[in-house]
Amino acid sequence: MATQDKVHAFFFAFQNFQMEVYKVQLLLMINVLFKDVAPESTQNINILFVGNSAENGIAERALDVALNYARRNRGLGGGARVDSVRRVVNAGSKISANDLLEELCKAYNDSLLEDKPPHVVVDTTIAGTASETVKYFTSALGLPTVSTSYGQQGDIRQWQNLSSEKLKYLLQIMPPGDLIPEVVRSLVQVQNISNAAVLYDDSVVMGHKYKSLLQNVPTRHVMSPVGGVAKTAQSIREQLTRLRDLDITNFFVIGRLDTAKAVLDAANTNKLFGRKFAWHVITKEKGALKCGCSNATVLLVKPEPDQGSRVRLADLKTTYSLTAEPELDAAFYFDLILRTIVAVNSMLQDVEWRTAVPYVTCDDYEETEPPVRTDLNLWKYMEEADITPSYAPISIEGNGQSLMEFSMKLEKVSIVNSMAVSAESVGSWKAGINSPIYVKNAKSLSKFTSVKVYRIVTVVQHPFSKKEGEEGKPAAAQRKYKGYCIDMIEEIRAIVGFEYEIYEAPDKKFGYMDEKGQWNGMVKELVEKRADIALSSMAVMAERENVVDFTVPYYDQVGITILMKKPQTETSLFKFLTVLEKDVWLCILAAYFFTSFLMWVFDRWSPYSYQNNKEKYKDDEEKREFDLKECLWFCMTSLTPQGGGEAPKNLSGRLVAATWWLFGFIIIASYTANLAAFLTVSRLDTPIESLDDLAKQYKIQYAPVNGSAAMTYFKRMADIEDRFYEIWKEMSLNDSLSDVERAKLAVWDYPVSDKYTKMWQAMEEATLPSSTVEAVSRVRASKSSNEGFAFLGDATDIRYLTMTNCDLLMVGEEFSRKPYAIAVQQGSPLKDQFNSAILQLLNKRKLEKLKEVWWNQNPERKVCEKQDEQSEGISVQNIGGVFIVIFVGIGLACVTLAFEYWWYRHKRSDDEDQGGLEMPDVDAEKQRRKERRRKRKRSTGEGRSRSRVAPEILFRQPGEYGAAEVTAPSFRFNSRLGDTLGKSTMEVNRW
Repeated sequence: MATQDKVHAFFFAFQNFQMEVYKVQLLLMINVLFKDVAPESTQNINILFVGNSAENGIAERALDVALNYARRNRGLGGGARVDSVRRVVNAGSKISANDLLEELCKAYNDSLLEDKPPHVVVDTTIAGTASETVKYFTSALGLPTVSTSYGQQGDIRQWQNLSSEKLKYLLQIMPPGDLIPEVVRSLVQVQNISNAAVLYDDSVVMGHKYKSLLQNVPTRHVMSPVGGVAKTAQSIREQLTRLRDLDITNFFVIGRLDTAKAVLDAANTNKLFGRKFAWHVITKEKGALKCGCSNATVLLVKPEPDQGSRVRLADLKTTYSLTAEPELDAAFYFDLILRTIVAVNSMLQDVEWRTAVPYVTCDDYEETEPPVRTDLNLWKYMEEADITPSYAPISIEGNGQSLMEFSMKLEKVSIVNSMAVSAESVGSWKAGINSPIYVKNAKSLSKFTSVKVYRIVTVVQHPFSKKEGEEGKPAAAQRKYKGYCIDMIEEIRAIVGFEYEIYEAPDKKFGYMDEKGQWNGMVKELVEKRADIALSSMAVMAERENVVDFTVPYYDQVGITILMKKPQTETSLFKFLTVLEKDVWLCILAAYFFTSFLMWVFDRWSPYSYQNNKEKYKDDEEKREFDLKECLWFCMTSLTPQGGGEAPKNLSGRLVAATWWLFGFIIIASYTANLAAFLTVSRLDTPIESLDDLAKQYKIQYAPVNGSAAMTYFKRMADIEDRFYEIWKEMSLNDSLSDVERAKLAVWDYPVSDKYTKMWQAMEEATLPSSTVEAVSRVRASKSSNEGFAFLGDATDIRYLTMTNCDLLMVGEEFSRKPYAIAVQQGSPLKDQFNSAILQLLNKRKLEKLKEVWWNQNPERKVCEKQDEQSEGISVQNIGGVFIVIFVGIGLACVTLAFEYWWYRHKRSDDEDQGGLEMPDVDAEKQRRKERRRKRKRSTGEGRSRSRVAPEILFRQPGEYGAAEVTAPSFRFNSRLGDTLGKSTMEVNRW
């Protein structure tokens, strides 16, 4: 039966073919006979329409309007008339390729059975399986096709490798929805945007634009459907939060206006408006932008018809009911279908259709022998077709290049309290690939661009970075951080041109890799794209360079050094008294009084003393009576360089004096030597001077901060020593070695140092501090510089601590030096920009000035007392007591003088009342003394006198003992006192 049906169908088609031939011959004869008077003949056009009402229902409605327009306008394209339209329209959003292919074959076969084969296939599928199935169907059967599927040149896989003949009748015209996203590329280029998030809804297809949209544009971008799968308000807010975490500040929303409203409302909730953010809404709709935003500025990009097409578009809406929305899509499909009808009509008039277009049913199709179309140039007739555009003209250039040249208007819409208060037109864009934006006011558009705000992560490290002010206040009112690095980034910002916001690393660490290869601190923030710049006293390390990029160094190489408690030398004003113990001082004092008393006794009872032989020694120049007061004075002055003066006359007294002199010499010599040694020993207390000294002792614990660069250094050095030991052990125990080779490895001493291994063990036993604050507190808690805790850390940190704390001391030379640099994300363009800026700052010596400001002129710098050095003398704190002794002695002398003056005035008043005392004539006494000296010189023959005896004054005082002559020291007063006293006498005969 199937064979018979095919035979009957073939016979029926052959009869129809003969009838058509007769008709064509008849028409040609009529045309020849009446060519001067008859109008251009009309053709019956058969169309196979393929669409999807769920994805693109506007196209089917535009088809109805176009068919109605063609029927009502008989003169269209020389009398084009559509005879048959077969539709393959799927109502579902998804359809399998087999189901669609069966529907296409059924409609196609039916048209052939009815002798109404399709002259053109109008394909309005957008993308996906349906679009690919239609492309395969039309290409295989050689059917002239006009497709409006999404995709640029080469994006449609089934039409990628078409022959030159097929390119003439398989045409693709890009719909407006495929062109509108291209405005994103133009906006990014004109505004020099470095990051972007493209959010779109289901009204556009973006799958094929992930690579091509921003290809060869240096912009970090993310493309994602609005709201993801859920498409709820909550999902949109979460999506925006994730994008913000990726440091996205420029947002493009492509889709319907209600979709844009949902996204903008979520952005308002997340507080993503302001100078740091830029929002763009791109839509095919013509309505007003709505948003529940409190204060927002949005760049709205929407289409507008050409000035010359607006009257026609309005007429189509009222007369032909072209009212589908968006009107851009409705006008596009209307104009394209109408133009296709005109082009096919012209092609039918010029082409021997049955010869050029042989039809093959789906059942008869053989893949090895596909139908071949020759001399069928639909592309030429589409290009030549002339219709009045209803929105904008359609340009036919080739597959992936043909498009409607519509325009889109750029408006800057300001929304306050959910109301659009203004809409400023800033430019326009003509649809096309790489089409530029025409800007009315470049300044206005540039101000709309989001200010590039780099996120800088830092770690508080004085004086490079430290907090200042309250975190709640805006950065413009009060900066939250200050320091050397902050001033440096300000200088770089002035050169490069950017804004920034600073935050502290969550774990307050610079960044170190654990055993699993995971990073923490600032490096983790860069690796996970949460920060653009890492700014602090960050050292360049090999493992860090594997995951981040470093700029050129901005600071000198800095190593590790030691922080210890400064030795505190005890000082005392009376430190010279502590040279000897109290018992010694008491013994010296007892010896002093005992010797003085003994000397007085010997002088009193010795028959050879002066006081017992005055007549014998009356002619001696030195006359000294050793009473108890004089003995005390003699012993006191004998201990001084001044000497004690005249010694006793008697031999026993002289032996006592000599013994005292010998005692005094030994005591003074011993005291002087011990005083010098005592003051010197306290300044020789320098137990630790280097890392080796620290490693050799055990009284002082030491350790770096846990997780710091210093800890990594010591740990790795210990690991390296351990590995070297294992390598040496394996080599020495290798049985495969010869005796000679093994002998070369045989040594008595350990060939590999274990210095760092022992130090690391000591650090682990001491417990590593968790922070610098804890380390400093442990250093200060040390009992002394010989016992306690020493901190190992970066030299800059320790230098700053010693600069701001007078009780801390930096010990030893720096080791393991590394430079400081700024870290950026790997591959970031900031590296080259910052390198250039830092080199400029170095050439201008601005970084040296910053170092001067934050080190030498730092307001927190303290002026500490210099530690006594061995080359310096004794400080006043240790020897100042002697000055107190002088001041006390002078004070006692002044008190004594006052007492003497008072005593003299008191006695004078008593003597004047008795009428007794009369002071002798001093000048006469001087004359008598001179006369006696001359006599002694003549009698002894001496040329000079060595007499040091004080002038004598003879007193004669009547009393109960009778007249007696005594001598006493004379008193010499100043002239004013002498005038006051007159010539009084003094009573001196009291024992």
